[in-house]
Amino acid sequence: MLLNLRSKYFFFGLLLLMIGCNPAEVEEGATAFAVQKMPDKIDFNFHVKPILSDRCFHCHGPDDNSREAGLRLDTKEGAFAALGDAKDHYAIVAGSLEESSLIERMYTDDPEMMMPPPESNLSLSDYDKAILKQWIEEGAEWKEHWSFIPPQKPSVPAVDNKGWASNDIDRFVFNKMDKAGITPSPQADKAHLLRRLCFDLTGLPPTLEQMDAFLEDESPDAVENLIDDLLETDAYAEHMTAKWLDLARYADTHGYQDDLERVMWPWRDWVIHAYKKNMPFDQFVTWQLAGDLLPNPTREQLIATAFNRNHKITQEGGVIPEEYRVEYVADRTQTFGIAFLGLTMECSRCHDHKYDPIYQKDYYSLYSFFNNIPEEGLIPNYGVTPEPFITLTDEEIESTLSFINNIDSVENIELMVMQEMEKPRQAYVLNRGGYDNYGDPVGPSTPAAVLAFEEDLPANRLGLAEWLTDEDNPLMARVTVNRLWQQLFGRGIVATPEDFGNQGSLPTHPDLLDYLAVKFIEDGWDVKKMVKFIAMSSTYQQSSVIPKELLEKDPENLLLARSPRKRLEAEMIRDHALSIGGLLVEQVGGPSVKPYQPEGLWAETTGGGGGSTSRYVRDTGSKLYRRSLYTFWKRTLPPPNMMTFDAASRDFCIVKRQNTSTPMQALILMNDPQIIEAGRALADRAIQAAPANLEDRMTYMFRLSTSRYPTPEETSELKAYFGEELKRFSASEEDAKAFLGIGEYKVEADLEIDEMAAYAILANAIFNLDESITKS
Repeated sequence: MLLNLRSKYFFFGLLLLMIGCNPAEVEEGATAFAVQKMPDKIDFNFHVKPILSDRCFHCHGPDDNSREAGLRLDTKEGAFAALGDAKDHYAIVAGSLEESSLIERMYTDDPEMMMPPPESNLSLSDYDKAILKQWIEEGAEWKEHWSFIPPQKPSVPAVDNKGWASNDIDRFVFNKMDKAGITPSPQADKAHLLRRLCFDLTGLPPTLEQMDAFLEDESPDAVENLIDDLLETDAYAEHMTAKWLDLARYADTHGYQDDLERVMWPWRDWVIHAYKKNMPFDQFVTWQLAGDLLPNPTREQLIATAFNRNHKITQEGGVIPEEYRVEYVADRTQTFGIAFLGLTMECSRCHDHKYDPIYQKDYYSLYSFFNNIPEEGLIPNYGVTPEPFITLTDEEIESTLSFINNIDSVENIELMVMQEMEKPRQAYVLNRGGYDNYGDPVGPSTPAAVLAFEEDLPANRLGLAEWLTDEDNPLMARVTVNRLWQQLFGRGIVATPEDFGNQGSLPTHPDLLDYLAVKFIEDGWDVKKMVKFIAMSSTYQQSSVIPKELLEKDPENLLLARSPRKRLEAEMIRDHALSIGGLLVEQVGGPSVKPYQPEGLWAETTGGGGGSTSRYVRDTGSKLYRRSLYTFWKRTLPPPNMMTFDAASRDFCIVKRQNTSTPMQALILMNDPQIIEAGRALADRAIQAAPANLEDRMTYMFRLSTSRYPTPEETSELKAYFGEELKRFSASEEDAKAFLGIGEYKVEADLEIDEMAAYAILANAIFNLDESITKS
């Protein structure tokens, strides 16, 4: 019976997956519906460059080995250069179609002259040709890559649908919708909007008290008051920290073969603290990059720099220490590039970047900033904290570092941090990336294509932080607000948050992105204010119901005419189960904990070092029910239930997780002891809260799991399912005992064992609904 209820969600989800399975078809379809109308003014970055990149760069792009006819269209100098032995003709002549051989080549019927050539299997559509023609007629204005141009606050579009727009976000979004001939969706019903806001802002489901209060609140400020309340919770700070841990590649072990335990959780406590007090983001980043270089740095500022030491460190015998030390510096460099610039800096480690104006010298000049700490490439002895580190005493924590939750009252905690060497280590271009293959010496500097590093800045990480947060830096604010947008919408305005370069996605709403970036700086890099601004928009609060016509016109929701449907992330699924079961321990901070996981996994994969990570010793009591943020993270074998739901491995900086759908995920939801135990606890809560009858108890469980009341049809199917399971458990007391014996939680309800088991499996079945693990 329950299978029928679940299947209607499953097959609808499968249909959506089938619709969007071919990215090439989606991109072509998106172009077809979104830009049929010729723009009033051609923009090189958004109209011309994508055509050249897709149709021309294979033969006339950055690759010297495949370039033909001496024509290069990926640079301004190449595109306007004189061609031929006599240097008497040009591919592009601004304002002159007759003198531009590109026009002749793309309109000719002669296969020997046609561009792209027929054998390339590439072609230009009539629309493509019209764009290139109009661009040349308008003067062929060439621009640097869009993300390297500092954002300017654009004019907010005037829109006809003023009743829909709640703030300026909506005006930008509606303007693009209107041009495509579509209209926005209505606001989501209050139950779904509450659920969406709770998960997006705190990572936790709404409580029944929140549901009842919000549904009864008819005031015009109900949504804003809810957002304000959520942003002030510890849960918000923990949720934001969970996102930051992926980016910061946080783990509780060193990685590599032996993968010994490390102590980095005090830094995690600091991140929670920083988000809770809403530290300005530029300060948040500066302290992590260079807190040790601030004048008279405090212990808190030193703790923040542990961000740079979250990378893997080896303790394996036989390695070459200098080779691994270079890897650590490279990790910090690449993390900086992805996290704050949205650039694939690692591509220029061995050679000049193939697609972006980042040279190998740029890479090692940036590398030079992170090359000056007195660290070793090899941990000399097991259990030793790699230098440099600071020692935090229990007395110091109690007196001045109260944000650190030293639950176990450890007297001395050694935490790896950053410390600049008195004499900077000379950096070199490393030919082909080899650790000992020295090329030219380089000093600290930044890619000039992004923003020149001014001479008056300190030539160290503090100067780098000042460069990064300079209002003229074209990337930092854009990259940050794009990630915040991605957090709430599931997809950034730039769909490739790790790559704002030439090979990355173009922004779907470039003016909106620039507006948000400039606003973020003007508002003092206030993260809570930006999150609230996005959440208060009508764009965010739309229904996720997908009308057929909208699905056909905009299958990928690029125009934002509806709210996206998105499965909860790994941590949210587990925390959701614990929360509705009344098991979640709301203690903030402290050392990592070890909840349920399959027995023997660590022992089977131990590399040989032994120590505390050779065998998994599960915690007991309240430690089993801490938020997933605090789950112990072993790099060589991360928590398997979370990895199955696409959590990041934490081996390197990740700013966007995968989103897969696999049978293993269903198996975890049906068999993970944590989920089964939480279901039993949920059933126990329901029985005690609604002692009247089956339907009341079932409704209680359903509301906690899905944030809404069940329909009569759903109620009927769930009742039938309960009856079947009660009959089965009544026939086998052993099965009932076995099922109720999973996990430590002991039920308090005074029911016969078969009835209790039937309620517990009903709760588990409700949590297995697709709607239960989806935020909208």
